[in-house]
Amino acid sequence: MRFILLFFLILFTFTALKAQKRVREKPTAEENNKIDTLAAPAYVNRGNIAAKKAINRSLILPGLGQAYNYKLIVDDIKNNRTEGKAFGKKLAIIGKIGGIYVAGTMLTLSYIDNNKKYRLFLKELQYRELHADAPDPNGSLTAYKDKSALYTGKAVYKNNREVVLIFLGVTYGINVLDAYITARLKYLNVEDRLGFDIRPTFINSNTMLGYNSFTPALKLTLKL
Repeated sequence: MRFILLFFLILFTFTALKAQKRVREKPTAEENNKIDTLAAPAYVNRGNIAAKKAINRSLILPGLGQAYNYKLIVDDIKNNRTEGKAFGKKLAIIGKIGGIYVAGTMLTLSYIDNNKKYRLFLKELQYRELHADAPDPNGSLTAYKDKSALYTGKAVYKNNREVVLIFLGVTYGINVLDAYITARLKYLNVEDRLGFDIRPTFINSNTMLGYNSFTPALKLTLKL
């Protein structure tokens, strides 16, 4: 009997809870105004967007990020967002693109030359290893009688080849970094925030043995 009463009590409680419905309150006038009012547009960091585009283009092809920054300057001129024709800025970007390709071309040619000479010395050493130190009659290194000179030459050109590869990587990295910084700084405006304040002050230069020595100084405070 107790179990039957307990069963009906639980069933009644569950039915009562299920029958309750949440009543939605009528929105106030203030809430209606908030709903009808369009939200203010979110802040867009144009410098961050431009920098990402510039860096992605530079990663794909050296100089392409600089070309994108050149396009940004041209767009500002067309839309009257900048004064004058910005010849200096445009010339600087053109110079960067030219410098990137001049450096890249010279380094690539240097790599090809050092790699060619490295393989030449390596081939001569391999020939002499197989022919009792006799020079290759069809080679161009018959003047090298001592194998140690051949080993030295091979090591020098191998080292040069590796150094050139490092400089190629550095040039590629500078290309990417320059495109990123130029695009990032284009939209950086600190005129209203940047400032400094200089005030006279004293510096405690000696606190040993309880003796304090104060030296006059100037305090520089940067306001960012």
